[in-house]
Amino acid sequence: MTGYSDRLNHAFAYAAKHHDRQVRKGARAPYLTQPANVAVILTRYGCDEDIVVAGILHDVIEDYVQEGWTAEMLDDRLGAKFGAASVALALAVVRRRTDDDGVEFSREESRADQLRRIAAASADARWVAAADALHTLGALSADLRRTIDRDAGWARAGGREAVLAFSAELLTALGAGGWERELQGLREEVVAIR
Repeated sequence: MTGYSDRLNHAFAYAAKHHDRQVRKGARAPYLTQPANVAVILTRYGCDEDIVVAGILHDVIEDYVQEGWTAEMLDDRLGAKFGAASVALALAVVRRRTDDDGVEFSREESRADQLRRIAAASADARWVAAADALHTLGALSADLRRTIDRDAGWARAGGREAVLAFSAELLTALGAGGWERELQGLREEVVAIR
């Protein structure tokens, strides 16, 4: 992994255009900071380019899935540009709006489906989910430490109990892969913030 390729640059440009007017919860940073940080995490752990591209495009693909795009549509639109392997890796771990039969999930069912699919995903796909979780927990920890009103910070994140429950379930779903020590450490930091 050289840290630069035209494919990575193109993936960042695509994500930047897609997330153009979006901001992150908390510090209200441009949303592109998330895929950039996920890419840095994946590169730091020595992941190959397919995984890094999947990490950059993970939230783009999740947005498209939420809009009802099928795997075939994603492969036609993004697979040709960024590689079918990267699309498949991201698709394996994103949150879905409906099940395979098109039945709409409740919020809880969507989370449970995502956790089941992460647990069953390949190690490469679980790297994408783990890097996303590392960034999310790290950003949440920083946001909570920066804010005066921690209750408001927890509310922006979805509620303290919900975040802690989901992060514990996510750690279980991810299993071992090289990220667990850092992810558990970040979760413990967040748990300690009241």
